[in-house]
Amino acid sequence: MTPETLTAFFGWMTVLNFAVLLLSTLMVVALQDRIAAIHGRMFQMDKAEVRKAYFKYLANYKILTLIFCLMPWIALKLV
Repeated sequence: MTPETLTAFFGWMTVLNFAVLLLSTLMVVALQDRIAAIHGRMFQMDKAEVRKAYFKYLANYKILTLIFCLMPWIALKLV
């Protein structure tokens, strides 16, 4: 693979992952009570625990996207 191909790949991967992150964040914010009730029943968790799990999910997803998508793209752009 050429550096240009890898740069394009990581660039689009970053865009797609941030789009998924944005959609997930909007869904959690907009439908928090409904989704928390459903997941609370599915996994026998309190609403407070479910909200903490949402926050951890969003935080971990953002960190992984930054590390595995954005950072390689920036490194390839600098080369």
